[in-house]
Amino acid sequence: MRYGPESTATAGIPNVVTALEFDRLFKLREQHAIKTKSIVFIQCVGSREKDRMYCSKVCCTHSVQSAIELKQEDPNRMVSILYRDMRTYGQREALFKKARELGVIFINYELHGKPIVESRHKQVTVGVWDHVLHRPLQIQADMVVLATAIVANPDAEKLNKLYKVSLDGDGFFQEAHAKLRPVDFTTEGMFVAGLAHYPKPVEESVAQALAASARAATLLSRSEVSLDAIKAEPNLDYCDGCALCLDVCPYHAITLVEEKPGEDGAVSKYISVNKAQCKGCGLCQGTCPKRGVAVQGFTMDQITSQIEAALAV
Repeated sequence: MRYGPESTATAGIPNVVTALEFDRLFKLREQHAIKTKSIVFIQCVGSREKDRMYCSKVCCTHSVQSAIELKQEDPNRMVSILYRDMRTYGQREALFKKARELGVIFINYELHGKPIVESRHKQVTVGVWDHVLHRPLQIQADMVVLATAIVANPDAEKLNKLYKVSLDGDGFFQEAHAKLRPVDFTTEGMFVAGLAHYPKPVEESVAQALAASARAATLLSRSEVSLDAIKAEPNLDYCDGCALCLDVCPYHAITLVEEKPGEDGAVSKYISVNKAQCKGCGLCQGTCPKRGVAVQGFTMDQITSQIEAALAV
């Protein structure tokens, strides 16, 4: 049976566990976890595949650390790590080197040749193609540990709708700008850190949390908040209250105003812009077919003048 995003432990194969389940067994010193003499770690279970192309970032380091502890506890244990790309980056490279020195076996596999986990006579067998020996291998394992993918919390979609914060294609929260505003949301006054943003180790989560708290402290220390001058401005001479701009505004800064009927009985409709919520993105200006709204500094006359000046040069 080939592994997929789901744990094969749920498929009824004994002694096949996820990394988190293995940690709990080892921490509790379960009898079958202690007596195991052959353990196989399989990396990228559900990561870096279709519909989940990202790397979970902590799996390789966790498996290598676990393998080191197992070998230090019993040097006679056979510990194998089946990987696609070993990503113990930065200073974690020392862990990879230490594991090799202790005798941990690393076997590379390709996406088109995933390991095959089978149960035969209460014994788990892992089949994989060894690219060094150029031959298939059958590993008899007492336990198989799956490094499963870190996935986004499904409740993130609810927070997205409630607070108007962005999500990326994988369901994680997305920052305003990866380099200029790495812990800010596009929604002012809201910040992101940790696994809610993207899979990352603890030290990176702590560093990001410190950055987010510093950004929050910067806002809380002010008695007044200055807003950007670039805001949308309705032109009531052209606005007829069609409300197309209301549908496209991502910040819900535009409202429709209806005045009471005059002597002729007609109802006057026009839009109003909340300057505190408006970010000057210009979607309303691009949507309005009647030039009833424009972003200050980017009116149609100003943009036309800029184009004519550029063409004249």
